[in-house]
Amino acid sequence: MSARVFAIALNTYREAVRARILLGVFAVALATCAYSIIVASLSLHNEARVVADLGAASLSLYGVLVAIVMGSTSLHRELEYKTIFPILSRPMRRWEYLVGKYLGAMLTVLVFVAVDAAAVLALLALEVGQAPWKVGGISLVALGALAGLLVRARYTRVFVAIPWALALVFACWWVAAPAFDERQLVLASALLAVCEVAIVAAVATLFASFSSPFLTAALTAMVFVIGRSADTLAHLPGKVFGEAFAAGGRALARVFPNLHTYVPPRSLLLGEVANVSVWPYVGTAALHAVFYATALLVIGALAFDRRDFA
Repeated sequence: MSARVFAIALNTYREAVRARILLGVFAVALATCAYSIIVASLSLHNEARVVADLGAASLSLYGVLVAIVMGSTSLHRELEYKTIFPILSRPMRRWEYLVGKYLGAMLTVLVFVAVDAAAVLALLALEVGQAPWKVGGISLVALGALAGLLVRARYTRVFVAIPWALALVFACWWVAAPAFDERQLVLASALLAVCEVAIVAAVATLFASFSSPFLTAALTAMVFVIGRSADTLAHLPGKVFGEAFAAGGRALARVFPNLHTYVPPRSLLLGEVANVSVWPYVGTAALHAVFYATALLVIGALAFDRRDFA
């Protein structure tokens, strides 16, 4: 079972890496990191804070965008080109196929967030006065290592980026040591972004199991917006909006996952909130994401198992 799911996940990752639309999103994410330097130059002695805050926001935004794009197109493409039929004709259950597609999407997002976080940390290192030759040297060594791996790994070059991205994050984390608080914020935001994307990708997988790409993208975006607004919906004043509307908001806040958990205040990520530690908070948020993602995948697997492909 695990081998079949793993094979589908790797194939999904391979297809995603070659997709032009995702490469475009990645380019926009890197451009946003570069733009943060321009915005930081307009601030008054808050350059590092601006780079860290904009970088952390971009990790979440573009990670969710990648999850929605992949969730709404990946499964539909298999159905459109009818490549799913020879796969399911083999000894493979439908739920294994669906879980494999989900894990492939998560692997893609993990690499995406890792490279984006590394770029933010490198820019952060420059803003806090780290020697440019160190940042540039690490960047050149990383790019050289990637080029060498791509040349040597002729048949598995798309998978080279997975360990390379994780190593790059570690290297940029080290070089950004002078900005201790800000790099903690960036790393915690990156982990929380992956947790949030795990839920959004599961939502997209659920809708993709029985609906069209457009409907999948629209419904997933709706769930994302409601999830990000869960705290607001839970505290709507009845005197302003009416008791019925306020009750409806509270009901939505209970049913939909509270995605606002994954974009906590800056003070919490810096460890400045009393009785709240950053890493235990991230761990609790991760468990929350695992629970919702598992529940959504179970429902999606049941719907996909009953879907008629004719």
